[in-house]
Amino acid sequence: MHRVIAVGPTPRTGRSRLRVLPLLTGYAVRTMPWAVLIAGCAAGILLLAAMAYFADRSHYSLGQANVRFCFLPAVVAVAFVLRVAAQPVAWAAPVPAWLPSAGHILLAIPVLAATCWAQLGVMLHTIPRGGGHPAVYPLLAQLTCWCAVSVATAACADRSRYADLGGAVAAPIALAAIALAAFVPATRRILAVPPATPGAATAAWYLAVAAALGLTGAALSDRWHRYSRVPLVTARRLERRGSGL
Repeated sequence: MHRVIAVGPTPRTGRSRLRVLPLLTGYAVRTMPWAVLIAGCAAGILLLAAMAYFADRSHYSLGQANVRFCFLPAVVAVAFVLRVAAQPVAWAAPVPAWLPSAGHILLAIPVLAATCWAQLGVMLHTIPRGGGHPAVYPLLAQLTCWCAVSVATAACADRSRYADLGGAVAAPIALAAIALAAFVPATRRILAVPPATPGAATAAWYLAVAAALGLTGAALSDRWHRYSRVPLVTARRLERRGSGL
């Protein structure tokens, strides 16, 4: 009697997943593009600080528009966060393949929050005491949505034929989507304050955040890159010609 041995993937038990989580945490910290993220956040803070310096000398106050403009370098840097170096190493672990990318996003959240807090502090420093300023929570919702759109664009680009370019493709697309939402009258009436009320604009921005996170989750759960059929057919023809068939 012959013994039949089934060969297949290693079962992913709960114990094996818990055992590998500390290793993947260190892997996510080491592969995190800290230089790009910190450089983008620091560039926005320094640019806003320079604006505040000239605002103090000219006796005028900065507004939320200045914060929006100076937060764009951080949004561009977020587009480079999702890409994980040596992704097949993460696929070999007994955990979902999207876990290292999600770890990068979680690591970036405190840095982005600190950047937003610093920029708001610089803006408020230029406002005289007792001077009124608009509500801050619509601005926070807007900046959160910008980051979510950048992450969603990077996740979709990582599943395309341009995955190796990473944020170089995702960042311009995210900036174009942000500019489109800001200047198209149909979306401006819903997202901008005014004409929308602060509460309505905040709700609309957070609904966009939920949609962007849903798109990110759908993209991260699919690890297959999408290639066009024409280069594949051309490659098969060249392979057949090379083999003499």
